[in-house]
Amino acid sequence: MTAGILQRLAEGEILVADGAFGTQLQQRGLPSGHCPEEFNVSHPDLVQAIYSDYYSAGADFVSTASFGGNRPRLASHGMGDRVREFSQKAAELARAVCPEGRYVAGSIGPTGELLEPFGLFSEREAYDVFAEQAIALADGGVDFILVETMMAAQEARIAVRAAKDATRLPVAATMSFEGKNDQFRTSWGVSVEEAAQCLAEAGADIVGSNCGLGFDQMISIVKQMRSATTLPILAQANAGLPQWIDGRTVYAETPETMAPKIQAMLEAGANIIGGCCGTTPAHIAKIREIVDQFRRTDR
Repeated sequence: MTAGILQRLAEGEILVADGAFGTQLQQRGLPSGHCPEEFNVSHPDLVQAIYSDYYSAGADFVSTASFGGNRPRLASHGMGDRVREFSQKAAELARAVCPEGRYVAGSIGPTGELLEPFGLFSEREAYDVFAEQAIALADGGVDFILVETMMAAQEARIAVRAAKDATRLPVAATMSFEGKNDQFRTSWGVSVEEAAQCLAEAGADIVGSNCGLGFDQMISIVKQMRSATTLPILAQANAGLPQWIDGRTVYAETPETMAPKIQAMLEAGANIIGGCCGTTPAHIAKIREIVDQFRRTDR
């Protein structure tokens, strides 16, 4: 049997995550405004091809195409009753092409709702929403749950707890930061150190950061997070900061310009490195190459 991801991390192995999924879907035909999760059902071959491309690039795991697959987010597309259908299918598609020795992470994103006392969504409602999606992903065959791109500590804690309670699977959790000059906070004001602490207290087995910023900034975020936790750290930066060019969002950082920053991120204490918005299988292949070189040098 394949060793569990937590066991491999505990033994000191550095793992490689996948890259962006949303931007890959857009490049391969997802219409603007269309529900990405619906593509698991209507375009399964396309979704599965992205999974396969990331595995072929050397990713140790891929994240399912289910980031916005919770009930409130799907309801905005008039599909709130299709949570189980979309998330379970996303997991099954990834499981079917997952090579031996690799993993599938069940992606869960924010609800998009304001929780009490700032809004009308209760903690109980949020818990149930996250649990519902986590169960569907687990039934589809994921190896662990990835709660990602969280910004509010309250919602992140609920999501981690719900996923752990509902599935008994390992849970990784990441928050998204903004800022500069080594001063980073989420849009809800959560610092890097506070994020590491609150995710760990909620029961996360892996903590980290994704999206928001590029690889330059992620190096500093990893350093700050490493000073606040002994848990494995997952880092998935964007391919540079987004630029608006000719009416579209462009991420300009190439695998070659990104490469030197991966070594620095490893030295800062990252245990899993992948990419977020704008990154491609080519970026992941370059990360794989550098991680493998780092292992040899480390020995």
